[in-house]
Amino acid sequence: MQNHALLDRVSIVLVNTKTPANIGATARCMMNMGLTHLVLVNPPHDDNGDASRLAAGADHILQRALVFSSLKEAVTGQSLVIGTSRRKSKRRKNILLPRDMAMSVVSLLDENKVSIVFGNEVTGLEIRDITLCHELISIPSAEAFPSLNLSHAVMIVAYELFLAAVAPTAPSARKLGRTEDVELFYDRLEDTLQAIGFFNGQDSIRMMHSLRQIFARSRLDSRDVKILQGILSTFNRVRRNSA
Repeated sequence: MQNHALLDRVSIVLVNTKTPANIGATARCMMNMGLTHLVLVNPPHDDNGDASRLAAGADHILQRALVFSSLKEAVTGQSLVIGTSRRKSKRRKNILLPRDMAMSVVSLLDENKVSIVFGNEVTGLEIRDITLCHELISIPSAEAFPSLNLSHAVMIVAYELFLAAVAPTAPSARKLGRTEDVELFYDRLEDTLQAIGFFNGQDSIRMMHSLRQIFARSRLDSRDVKILQGILSTFNRVRRNSA
């Protein structure tokens, strides 16, 4: 795939956006940087046409935007889901700068689809949505005023992707596991760990979040997921037969 076409495999996903104007401004930023796939999760009603007005010529991106009721539905079929967050904590690891993310992602675009997810302008991404993200990025900003406008944040990330896409890169033939297959593995892993008493009174949600981050750091490919599923299947079969 030619470098100028790589960004066609990137989707910008906006979750629970507060104002239609920010959706329109985001579409304009995307068009500036060669991105065309916009995905909306629970978007607001746009009774006054604010989105189209702020899109300023990028209306076709709005018209072709896909709309879903949950992030889980929105990222079905994707290989890598990257969330954005300005909050850092002990539970949030795998956090990259936009530039580092862009450079590592572009080489995967020949074989994989990637979603970059942005949360609500006020509260950001909820924990349940962050859980679905394989990696996180955080945009550095001044401590005195760290909050970025949604469309500005999208522009920064889109700009880094644009630069990385036009630079010479060595494409990777590695095909990552589909999001829905990886999520199925996590569901089965949690059920198995629950059945054998691994959590033993611990916070299973927090523990699963940590396990997700461990696996996410390796960017599981399709073969990895099949092997891990096979391990769980064999383990559960042996456990049932010995019961």
